[in-house]
Amino acid sequence: MTPVNETLAQYSELFMLIAALIYLVAFFFFSWDMATASRSIRNLEAELETEKSKELVGASGPPVEERVEAPHLVSDDMEYTGGIKRPAANIGVAIFVLAMLAHAFAVVARAVAASRAPWGNLYEFMTSGALLISLVYLVFLLRKDLRFVGTFVSGVVLLMMIGATIGFPTPVGNVQPALQSWWLITHVSVAVVASGIFALTFSMSVLQLFKQRAEKRGAPTGFMRLVPSASALENWSYRLNAIGFVMWTFTLIAGAIWAEQAWGRYWNWDAKEVWTFVIWVIYAGYLHARATRGWTGTRSAWLNIIGFLALVFNYTIVNLYFPSLHSYAGF
Repeated sequence: MTPVNETLAQYSELFMLIAALIYLVAFFFFSWDMATASRSIRNLEAELETEKSKELVGASGPPVEERVEAPHLVSDDMEYTGGIKRPAANIGVAIFVLAMLAHAFAVVARAVAASRAPWGNLYEFMTSGALLISLVYLVFLLRKDLRFVGTFVSGVVLLMMIGATIGFPTPVGNVQPALQSWWLITHVSVAVVASGIFALTFSMSVLQLFKQRAEKRGAPTGFMRLVPSASALENWSYRLNAIGFVMWTFTLIAGAIWAEQAWGRYWNWDAKEVWTFVIWVIYAGYLHARATRGWTGTRSAWLNIIGFLALVFNYTIVNLYFPSLHSYAGF
């Protein structure tokens, strides 16, 4: 049995709490960006109106009373072209990065304290999974302006950390023999990254439904003007889900290989195995239906949401209440 570094374990718990508090602040600023979107757009329109008035005065033109509206603010490629200022969102991103760094220190400290990968129980899986969601979000944020999903992502991460701390508090310790394998790193890490991608696309699908409803009513207003079109959100969800699906397929195959090494069989219709396969079927159906059957719009979004809810069910209810060889939540 590897001895546990209690000092590092305590630092891990402390920084996990600090990270959660910082995520809460980031969530507040992202939410403030949503709440003040209308005012930000009005400020932009006032600036445009002032500039137009100056141009007309310079050209000796008559004064114009009509209200100037901001142009299309975001393209389907998630590029903002209107010059709108969003200080709350920028502060939210900066604070989110700070929270992620504290979070990463907490997870790494726990791994070093236990001398193993930090996902040997449900507490560790949820906190590590929350970290991977943060990293996936920030990586894609470097390529595309995804500040509009900051509220949803920070909210999901915060809920996962609170759920892990309150619902599944587990001291640092060694894992059961079946988990003492290098497959713990490959199988679980890929599953966590795939889950992070699915969480991001879940946020996009929820926003897609709101955006689609706003578009049907006419010109979107408020925060919805800062969100790409419903079709763009759907297209990006589809692309990202294709990546997540490949990784989830690897998770399913790697899990079967690991099961054969640990328990002497590839498949035993264990509750965890069944639900992992169910999730695979849902996302396979999502990709197939959209690519070949023309399932777009609301149906596509809801199928993606159902897939993520099945994922959450698998990681919580199945781990806690279903008899399974995978039930190592740490109790």
